[in-house]
Amino acid sequence: MAGKFELYNDKAGKWRFRLKAGNGQVIAVGEAYESKAAAQNGIESVKKNAPDATVVEV
Repeated sequence: MAGKFELYNDKAGKWRFRLKAGNGQVIAVGEAYESKAAAQNGIESVKKNAPDATVVEV
């Protein structure tokens, strides 16, 4: 099963997203957004930028 993004409204009324692996484990979470459209833009940004992201040990 492929991973999926879940888009949801939190208890404070903000929009958030989380990325879940195929096994259901949460592997990434987004910040709180004022609008659903802004959260969707956040998802698109992760999709666009993550394939080229480097791994940096800090």
